[in-house]
Amino acid sequence: MIAIVAILAGLLLPGLGRAKQKAQGIQCLNNHRQLLLAWRMYAEENRDRIPYASVHGSDRSRDSAVWVLGQLDFDGANRFNWDPNLSVRKSPLWKYCPSLTVWRCPGDRSTVTVAGRKLPRVRSMTMSVWAGGYGGEAPQDLDSGWRVYRSLVDMQDPGPSGTWILIDQREDSLNIGNFYTDMRGYPDAPEALRFAYDYPASYHGRAGGLSFADGHSEIRRWVDPRTMPTLTPGQRSRFNAEFTPSPRNADIRWLQERATRRTR
Repeated sequence: MIAIVAILAGLLLPGLGRAKQKAQGIQCLNNHRQLLLAWRMYAEENRDRIPYASVHGSDRSRDSAVWVLGQLDFDGANRFNWDPNLSVRKSPLWKYCPSLTVWRCPGDRSTVTVAGRKLPRVRSMTMSVWAGGYGGEAPQDLDSGWRVYRSLVDMQDPGPSGTWILIDQREDSLNIGNFYTDMRGYPDAPEALRFAYDYPASYHGRAGGLSFADGHSEIRRWVDPRTMPTLTPGQRSRFNAEFTPSPRNADIRWLQERATRRTR
């Protein structure tokens, strides 16, 4: 009898795991669609201007138009990790989508310990730095010459259906509100491709969620193992504070193709 139960469990458990993963993927897509709809509603009520992906370094008067404030890590003393009142509920998108659950992929189980209790972190979502930039400006400290979209009408190339806005970021590289897709090497120098601090999540069987300016969302399956370095839960990745060369990485190229274009 015990042997029969063990055999049945061995047959059923993989199927249950796949079903759970599929359900999480569907919920992830729904979260992306809801938050992206809030993003579009914000733009439509603000003369087509989109929110900023991150704060401006010196002009804090722009903070009210930043889509989310705060920097995440695993420090329990950092309230931005676990207190949505400091960030999510202050987001300019909150009035259009007053829900805490949509800010976090259901596959993200990361927590932070506060006074002996494990609390879930407030978000896994980040926004493309090319959609709004640093208070509307390009990341001058990195590669220059690429377009920062400041309004919906700016998104003519690659177009709304081909420009990603939100992405789920893996827990050990999650930091400020933007996801920086380094454009170095695009389109004709694949040997120069690199990650700049940020890595996409792969909570859905080597795949992660994104949403696009036209409102649709996708689960993208990553194909290069370098996009998914070994994860140590509860710790910042060593890749989070450096540029990491990743020549000919098809995942970086895919993100670049759907991020921005040259300003000239």
